[in-house]
Amino acid sequence: MRRRHVQTTLDPVSTEGHAHIVFGRDLPGDDELRLCGDVSDGKRALELGVSKQFNAIAFALAGAKSLAVDPDGERIARLRENAVEADVRVECHIGELADLGFATSGSVEVVLANGTLDGVEDLGRLLRQVHRVLKPSRSFVIRLRHPFADVFQGEIATPYGSSTRTVEEWFTALWRANFRVDVMHELGVTERSPVPTTLLVRARKEGS
Repeated sequence: MRRRHVQTTLDPVSTEGHAHIVFGRDLPGDDELRLCGDVSDGKRALELGVSKQFNAIAFALAGAKSLAVDPDGERIARLRENAVEADVRVECHIGELADLGFATSGSVEVVLANGTLDGVEDLGRLLRQVHRVLKPSRSFVIRLRHPFADVFQGEIATPYGSSTRTVEEWFTALWRANFRVDVMHELGVTERSPVPTTLLVRARKEGS
């Protein structure tokens, strides 16, 4: 059956097993940044929280065994509908982002959280679960609203770190969970925005 176009920002094309991951409007995609790696041949790839871009479908189109978890049943339902339209299978789970009991330890090639972690309260628990399901040395790719972006909203500056985790707090949490950050991009600086609006991080699992 010919795959039909999905009405999202996805283009159902992959290159050399690399999924056509979209991080957001006006941001470079993974075709350029190459953070997620090769997911072809049935490698397991997990979207942690269903993003507006439905990147779990991009994983499946690239040949991955794609998984997704989100606490919102409606988002999961939309993901399933779009997966049917794209003629691919995504294993969907409704649950909290840290509830990854459906994935066995050391079984996942890459975990992607595209704008879904900013409001997570128990970050330590979530990171421990992601560390558990990832294979050694494999990647956890995270897109966040840049902590600096909140400082300059409105007429009065907001103290850095008062409304969101700082960059230091993110790096410390990842380090404590035995992740090593090897790539960081600060994106979104324009004439209208003198500070970056997006923080994109790749952290690799250390240990077993």
